[in-house]
Amino acid sequence: MSVTTSTIGLADPADLEPSLLYERTYATRRRPTYIDAAVLLSLMFVLLAVIPAREVLPGATDVGRPALVIGFLLFLWWAVTRFSPGLVMVGPQPIRWAFFGYFGVLLLGYAVGFLRGLTSMEANAADRTMIYFCCFGGALLTAADGLPNWLKLRTLLKVLVVSATFVALFGVVEYLLGRDLSNYLLIPGLQEKGWVPVLEDRGSGVRVASTTSHYIEMAAYLALVLPFAIHFAIFARVPKRRWMAIASCIIIGAGIASTISRTGIISEVIMFVALVPLWTWRMRYNIGVVLTIMISGAAAATGGLVHTLLHLFDNPTGNSSISVRYERYPMAFHYIGQRPWLGRGTGTWVSPQYQIMDNMWLEILLNNGIVGAIAYAALHITAITVAWMALRRSKEREVRHLCAALISTQFMGLIVAATFDSLAFLTFATTLGLTVGMCGTVWRLTHPQRMVRTSATRSFAGRVS
Repeated sequence: MSVTTSTIGLADPADLEPSLLYERTYATRRRPTYIDAAVLLSLMFVLLAVIPAREVLPGATDVGRPALVIGFLLFLWWAVTRFSPGLVMVGPQPIRWAFFGYFGVLLLGYAVGFLRGLTSMEANAADRTMIYFCCFGGALLTAADGLPNWLKLRTLLKVLVVSATFVALFGVVEYLLGRDLSNYLLIPGLQEKGWVPVLEDRGSGVRVASTTSHYIEMAAYLALVLPFAIHFAIFARVPKRRWMAIASCIIIGAGIASTISRTGIISEVIMFVALVPLWTWRMRYNIGVVLTIMISGAAAATGGLVHTLLHLFDNPTGNSSISVRYERYPMAFHYIGQRPWLGRGTGTWVSPQYQIMDNMWLEILLNNGIVGAIAYAALHITAITVAWMALRRSKEREVRHLCAALISTQFMGLIVAATFDSLAFLTFATTLGLTVGMCGTVWRLTHPQRMVRTSATRSFAGRVS
């Protein structure tokens, strides 16, 4: 009897393949665990979503958010596994090399900055940046190497969608009430630090940030998660869960609209370009009907919002929020020209005190030069490549669609970096790091070699008889 998805419930047939631990010693990758990579990553991204971004541990900087502390510990956990033969995840992983290529450039830039000579403010910013990219690496590496099977990957994605739905729903309520409600989510014992986003008028509506630190960040973060909500709306096996996923899609879409952000619209366009080719005509029709109903309902309820969204891209040369970005470019390229290859030093362009670029590519060039920009682009290009390889390998529509959703997030990361300083906003940046890691996960789980596809930690070897 051949094993099919229907005979094993939510498990993928490949999840039942035994993992070779030692010679003639095997274990199942579906062994029950209470605390593993998927659980810790799920906890991390729930905290990232539900606790306002300005809430940090007492005495810490913005990287002292509870979720980011977990990310830093995950980075240390991953590093420890590399030195323990009983814990290490065996097998190759291209994402691992791409990340450490970029991280190595950051370390080189860190040294370059101190060799140049830094002010106290710049030195603190450099330290903060390196600590954050350890948190970024914690999410990325744990996802790439720590998720043992498709069931764990799907579970983590469901948690990510639910968390984003909360952020979106909270933002929509703020928009409808015209009030900042984030004070109701403050946690006793944590300290408020940083800018508190207030409701900002734009056109006929107000912009909201929910639990994130900025309106644009909220739009970009929700856009990163929307492809996975659509994925579950299409492929959920239980009708009740399918309708819940459809509701999440609608709420997340409404949350993006409530930010009144060009970045959110651009991200959604990127998502549709990546996903539509994999949809059947029936799917395209159904999603088109849902979009039409949403736009019509929004027009009837808040016509001013729809009018504002439709005119965000009108007359770009006369739009102050776009033209002010162009006016900063000559100054940016002046400083880039002084240190073109390695930049001024990792994290040393302190945006609020110097000049906010609203363009992550310019900030990377300022901090880490051309070498840093190439390394960052290579990280996303590697993720796109391995996810594309996984898509080509798989014959299952669900897996192919998930790979396309992951590819869309990487194109978002590359493109929206030109619309705002994306890596400075930690909810978005950390979620982006997770999606990079999950590109490595699908590459590993679809690998033709069983030793790579079923790779698992050997920490349970002593329990296998």
